Amino acid sequence: MGDPRLGSRLKDIRTAAGLTQAELAERAGVSRKTINTVENGVFVPSTLLALALARALGTTVEALFYLTD
Repeated sequence: MGDPRLGSRLKDIRTAAGLTQAELAERAGVSRKTINTVENGVFVPSTLLALALARALGTTVEALFYLTD
């Protein structure tokens, strides 16, 4: 078993909420590029960012992100 990696449902949940990357970014107080890099697995969000994204989407951090083996 290797080191766990971060899996993300951010894009699925964002699109289900009918939000663009730019709209979610505005709600969460970050740039659209930040949303893009998190959705593409380039950037692992900080705890603060993960919580802000969950709040902006009306969900939990656990619903947005998970560990993969």
